[in-house]
Amino acid sequence: MRIGLISDTHLPSLIRTPDQLGPQLAAFLGTVDLILHGGDVVRPSVLDWCEQFAPVVVARGNNDAFDDRRMAERQFLDIEGWRIGMVHELRPEDRPVPVLLADALNGERVDILIGGDTHVERLEYRDGVIVVNSGSPTLPHHKEFRLGTAGLLEISRDRVHAEIVHLGHSEGARNPSIPRHIEVRDGALVAHSFDGSPLAIPGPGR
Repeated sequence: MRIGLISDTHLPSLIRTPDQLGPQLAAFLGTVDLILHGGDVVRPSVLDWCEQFAPVVVARGNNDAFDDRRMAERQFLDIEGWRIGMVHELRPEDRPVPVLLADALNGERVDILIGGDTHVERLEYRDGVIVVNSGSPTLPHHKEFRLGTAGLLEISRDRVHAEIVHLGHSEGARNPSIPRHIEVRDGALVAHSFDGSPLAIPGPGR
């Protein structure tokens, strides 16, 4: 199953319709079976736009001052035997995983923890949990409106491929984000890369 991750779409006031999120994001979302939005949607029309590509599940962000059947403070999904938890804010994201789970998900154990809020992409495998923040497709690193990032999960019974997807550069506005990926198979990290370069897999005890 292919799952698209987006967060912090915001849509600045100069953007009148969700179509102006751009063909790059539309092309990516057109390849997935499910969309998980990490919050700060800001306008419900964004969710309707996303739903033309795939079903949408949303974690409410601090700027989401509206109600929607697709949105809740915390979201949980079970897909191919993997437990996914999603909440908007995980700050600070570098805290120990048990602390993140306690604060964000009331201690519920998950295999994949998804957050948003920071506009900065993050992807790691710690303490048996994939922690991912897909960044922002519209305001990466809190820069002014430009192309940013999305995230991808490819899930099967014994494998998760997780990726930060760089959506390209806007004319005159460089995308500051960095693509990366990890692959977890049977509970172990078997591959990861940063900016296209493979990284070494830590040995036992490291």
